Amino acid sequence: MTIAIRAAEANDAPAMVQIYVDSWNEGFGELMPHLVVDADRISRWTTELTEGQTRWWIAEHGGSIVGLVGIGPSRDPVDPELGELDTIAVDPARWREGIGAALMRTALDALVDAGFAEAILWTLTGYDRGRSFYTSMGWTRDGGTRDDGHQVSFRRSLHR
Repeated sequence: MTIAIRAAEANDAPAMVQIYVDSWNEGFGELMPHLVVDADRISRWTTELTEGQTRWWIAEHGGSIVGLVGIGPSRDPVDPELGELDTIAVDPARWREGIGAALMRTALDALVDAGFAEAILWTLTGYDRGRSFYTSMGWTRDGGTRDDGHQVSFRRSLHR
């Protein structure tokens, strides 16, 4: 399968929101309330793509957007020296096809290029699919928690 990864643009927001919502609902299942695609969510993503601090990429296959990833400086803890994997999501119909790994490699390369030596990501406690993916990509659980223990953090050295 040929996957093309490119920088996301504002007009990608509707497709990105659909993938984000579908991936959230399928992946988190009963761990989190289900999300819906609506005009407000699309508007927030459009604003994020044009004005936010997070840099976004999308994966395309056959002319369709099949995944997304975003990175930026760490927000928790606030640390300009620490990068953050903000979000990674793949269309659930395309899971286990290498799209997430390709997006993760793009994100890691961009974090290195941005000058970060280490990165953090936050995910839900009990989200075993995510934990398995993150550890397979070199991330290590670092003991951090937030939201009364509902979220856990992983870190990854970015030294090449």
